[in-house]
Amino acid sequence: MTRTAFIAAFPGELKPLVRTAVGDGASPRVWPHSSRNGVHFWAVRNEEEEWIAACAGAGQAAATRAFAAIEDGGPIDLVISLGWAGGLTPDLKSGGAYSAAGVIDARTGERFNCDAGAGKHWLVTSPVVAGHEEKLRLAAAYSASLVDMEAAAIARLAAMREIPFYCFKGVSDALDAKLPDFNRFLSSTGQLQTAGLVLWSMFRPWYWPALIKMGENSSKASQGIAELVLKLLDAE
Repeated sequence: MTRTAFIAAFPGELKPLVRTAVGDGASPRVWPHSSRNGVHFWAVRNEEEEWIAACAGAGQAAATRAFAAIEDGGPIDLVISLGWAGGLTPDLKSGGAYSAAGVIDARTGERFNCDAGAGKHWLVTSPVVAGHEEKLRLAAAYSASLVDMEAAAIARLAAMREIPFYCFKGVSDALDAKLPDFNRFLSSTGQLQTAGLVLWSMFRPWYWPALIKMGENSSKASQGIAELVLKLLDAE
């Protein structure tokens, strides 16, 4: 049986994917969900394939936990990093989904190529949520188009195991987006402290339009990511 792993940071990034039909003649339904040790799982299988999606929070440590939790169930044959990313160049459409050509770890400078047929955009993985100034710096330093916090960890684990790796990211916030500093609302385990963010934002209405737009972009991006994933798997 072939095991395909999908790793994201947050459940919302996976929502359209885990409502996808699997197998000939299958009807769309929510994949069965479970959780263990802070990792959320969605899994579905047929006679030949098992698809397992997992998320454990933002950051490379959380992505590593999600990967390890999937691997506990058996070897992984294909791994896909997916989720929301910040745009580093003005040509990337907010809400659009893109296939990355490769991933760069901003902490170490390591570069990991995605498998053949991937896109043209490079993604850089940052240890923090990148604001406008940091986006400009990352774009200049790495000639990257996208920034996230997880993909480099997944790419490294895939390379160590010599298994195919792909990365699909959707733009939740454009280069010029004027957003709060989300780093203050991330816990030590990479969980977004939503209640704190909502309370903080209530007293800063000048952020409301950007936050609403980000929510709309994120929803569109997740749908686009699911479509890219299905296109890839149909071609396999």
